[in-house]
Amino acid sequence: MSIKAMTQSTQLLELPGTVLNEFGERGSLRLLESGKCDPDLLCAQIESGSYGKPFIIDDRKTRRLHFSLELVQSSMRIDDPFALEFAYTRKMMAFLLFVPDPGHVLMVGLGGGSLAKFCHRHLPRARLTVVEVNADVIALREAFGVPVDPRLEIVEADAADYLAAAEGDADVLLLDGFDARGIAPTFLSRSFYQAARRRLKPGGLLVANFAGPRKYWSRHLALLNEAFAGRVHLGTVPGGDNHIGLAFDEAGGSLDWERLEERAETLADQFPLDFSALVHSLREGSELRWSKKASSR
Repeated sequence: MSIKAMTQSTQLLELPGTVLNEFGERGSLRLLESGKCDPDLLCAQIESGSYGKPFIIDDRKTRRLHFSLELVQSSMRIDDPFALEFAYTRKMMAFLLFVPDPGHVLMVGLGGGSLAKFCHRHLPRARLTVVEVNADVIALREAFGVPVDPRLEIVEADAADYLAAAEGDADVLLLDGFDARGIAPTFLSRSFYQAARRRLKPGGLLVANFAGPRKYWSRHLALLNEAFAGRVHLGTVPGGDNHIGLAFDEAGGSLDWERLEERAETLADQFPLDFSALVHSLREGSELRWSKKASSR
């Protein structure tokens, strides 16, 4: 194909009018490449899955971060860039039901910055730290409008090393670290989830995103349960293949559904999220978990 390449102020290479997939969807392709590269070769690599870097697809309605054409890592609405486009990101914000005014939110996995931007806008008193291992993902932060602010720190590091380097400094820890194949492989160890728990302050909460078929994350869930002595609740995410695990420190973990519904009503006036639906999905996941335990006896 013949493509006219344009460089933007973000220093991304833009390839407009590219056919993106077998459905014939069109949009601009944005890459971390120089203007001297071969656009046809880049497109062929992306179509074959051999490109090896994150890239952006922009159809003027949404701007999506991809690791491959099959895997959308993050999505941003152009007309509402601070909205949480994916249901699982809204579900991860269920931590506000338990920690409504966190002083420090630690996040693993930047992606397109959806959770970081939402927390930055709606939690003005919170300090935010995002740990991201992929320098190319960090280099795309400007394209997704991730704020530059001393209150929001982005650290390039492997989360396995970063979490083990300190203890007791986070009220909330959000785990959303993925590569092109799924959950980051360095997460799959007992020491990782133990270090994650030690990173929490007393009464803190860890929220983990599990995506794909259960067989791909069941060992992660088992290690999380072990690290938190069983104080883990798994919530469903309707309409997708994500599940959200909430792991509580010793001082937390009580799921009083009536009380949570009351909190949901209060929080709905403060944040643009349907907290009643979040409570419902938490309860649905909890009931499903217990019914499976009962049937296995």
